[in-house]
Amino acid sequence: MSESVAVREPPESLASERFRIGYALAPKKVQSFIQPSLVDHAFQRGVDLVHVDLDKPLVEQGRLDCVIHKVYSEDWRNQLDDFSLQNPSAVIIDPLDAISRLHNRRSMLEVVNDLNVSSESEILGIPKQVFIADDSESLSGALTREGLRFPVIVKPLIANGSAGSHQMFLVFNEEGLKDLKPPIVLQEFVNHGGVIFKVYVAGKHVQCVKRRSLPDISEANFGTSANLLPFSQISNLTAQGSSDDSFAKLIEGAEMPPLSFVTEVANELRRALKLNLFNFDMIRDSRAGNRYLVIDINYFPGYAKMPSYETILTEFFLDIAHLKKNSLYPFHRSEIGSKDDKPA
Repeated sequence: MSESVAVREPPESLASERFRIGYALAPKKVQSFIQPSLVDHAFQRGVDLVHVDLDKPLVEQGRLDCVIHKVYSEDWRNQLDDFSLQNPSAVIIDPLDAISRLHNRRSMLEVVNDLNVSSESEILGIPKQVFIADDSESLSGALTREGLRFPVIVKPLIANGSAGSHQMFLVFNEEGLKDLKPPIVLQEFVNHGGVIFKVYVAGKHVQCVKRRSLPDISEANFGTSANLLPFSQISNLTAQGSSDDSFAKLIEGAEMPPLSFVTEVANELRRALKLNLFNFDMIRDSRAGNRYLVIDINYFPGYAKMPSYETILTEFFLDIAHLKKNSLYPFHRSEIGSKDDKPA
């Protein structure tokens, strides 16, 4: 276990008035998320971030008004259950059963098609995709059945943050399908101008940023010499002959999606998924400038990459504290920081 960031201790007379949030995170996540700037900003607003020792029972680690976590073991599930029984007013962010939905790329995006997004000018959807369970099914046959055409993206079925879950490929022809090992998801590749929109959600707080993505694909890019390429190799190939300035100009010149649209999608996803801490990746279809596709959803992402993350996360923590202080817990966890702040 790596060292955690030291928690600033308030005067004893004020300790009971403060909101204590325990964070149960893997060492790498602690290092990236629990920055001194976040600890200090939260402290100044009356929130204490407390390290949870994963080697000790949660119920023995002092008063915690809220627990945020990114741990998935069965032992941790049991610890959360015990803690909730003994501390029924404590808030758990987020429910393990809701989080687990995002670990399966077959079910991850299904919720998007059922969202009630009212925008009249923007269209929301997901790419066509097909799940391949085992070697008994013909991959080319599955593509034909679902109307997918090359190139297609290959993603592992499991999306739990492990190294293997990030191994993705672009397949250009049937020959490239031969070495793939199910279970996998084959997803339509949609040209999107080489820019992806990463939307970070923390309760009602939403921020969208632009990032470099895979380039648009055409015969002129790669010809027919490649059958299958990992994402990293595609990035390296497209970087050849391109400067950092050209990528910066590409991203800078990309138009952001309307903020009202992004916020509505984020809030609808939050309610549908029953989650508060997540981000989703969205692209703009180059064939139709008002068509946006959600291509991935991740739980408890790298918030420190987001501008002013300390302020946004602290405001989210204060939303939780407000609901708890006003006896609005237990409440539907997807409603943290909503306009109503009503109990379910």
